[in-house]
Amino acid sequence: MSYVGPDFDPPQPRRPRRRPLTVAVAALVPGALLGWLVYEAVGGSGGGSESDAVGTPTSSLSSSAPASPTAASTSAPKSTDDDKPSPAPTPTPSTSAPAASGPLKGKVVVIDPGHNPSNFQHTAEINKKVNIGTNWKECDTTGTSTNSGYTEAKFTLDVAHRLRTLLEQQGATVKLTQDGDRTYGPCVDERARIGNKAGADAVVSIHADGAGAGQRGFHVILPGSVHAGAADTRPIVASSADLGERIAGNFVRVTGSAPSNYVGDGTGLVTRKDLGGLNLSTVPKVFIECGNMRDTKDAALLTSGAWRQKAAQGISEGIVSFLRG
Repeated sequence: MSYVGPDFDPPQPRRPRRRPLTVAVAALVPGALLGWLVYEAVGGSGGGSESDAVGTPTSSLSSSAPASPTAASTSAPKSTDDDKPSPAPTPTPSTSAPAASGPLKGKVVVIDPGHNPSNFQHTAEINKKVNIGTNWKECDTTGTSTNSGYTEAKFTLDVAHRLRTLLEQQGATVKLTQDGDRTYGPCVDERARIGNKAGADAVVSIHADGAGAGQRGFHVILPGSVHAGAADTRPIVASSADLGERIAGNFVRVTGSAPSNYVGDGTGLVTRKDLGGLNLSTVPKVFIECGNMRDTKDAALLTSGAWRQKAAQGISEGIVSFLRG
C-alpha cells in the first residue's frame, strides 16, 4: 500500500536498528544469498528492494501516482463523532475450524488482507475519518495496483488464503478481517478491534506497495511506542518487533527477495506511529509490504502464483517461529 491515505502517512525518521535483520538473518545468510542470486536471475534490480504499502515516504511517491486514487478528505470530523467507532457494514469475519492437532493447536492468528476489492465503489464511506488515538485517518483506501491493473486488494486476498491454509495445517485457528465478502472496508480501527476481540496470538496485515519504478523489495512495519487517546501500544512493542523480525528473516530466505531499497535502511524493518491498525492493537501485530506493484520487476513476482505461494510460506514460517518461541 504505497499511497498516502488512511494508514499511510510518511513514516517518521528513525535511527538504523542494530538487531533487526542483522540478527534475524544472521543464521540465514547462506540461504538468503542464494535466494537473492536466484531473485536477480529472474529479474532483480540493483540495490535492495522495497514494497508498496505502509512504509513508503511521501517523497518516494512523488514520481508515480497510485493506480487507484484514494481521494482523502482533509476536513476534521465533527466532535460528536470523537468516541464513535467506525461502523461494521457486513457480517463478522469467517474463522477456520480449530485443527485436531498440530504444533499451533490452541493458537489464534488473525490475517488482515489490506483493502477490499469493492472499496472503489464506496469512496464516500472509506473516506470518512476514524480516530486512531494519535489523530484521525480515513476509514480505508482503494489500495494500489500494477501497471497492468492487478490490484493490491486481489493480491492481499490471494496471499491471505494461501497463508490461512498453511497455518491451519500447523493446527492454528485462523480468522480473516475480510474475505472479499464485505461491501467495503473494514475501517482501520475495526481491523484492529477484530484482532483484539479474537485474543489473537499474532496478527499480520498484508499489503503491496505502490512506490516509484526502481524502488523494490519488501519491508515489515512494526508499531512504535504510542500512548495517546485509545491507543496504547507499549505492551506490544517488544513482542511485535520479535514477530516482525522473524517474518522478515523467513521472507528473505523463502522468497529470495531483498529488503526494501527505499525505506528501512536495508533492514527490511520500519517502525511507525501513524497507523491505526497498529496503534489500536492490543495484541502482537505487524504489517508487511511484500513488494512494489509499480515496479515492473517486482510486479512480475507479485503477479506470479508460484511467488505468492513463497510469500505466504515465508510469512507463515515467521509466524510459526514466533508462536513456538
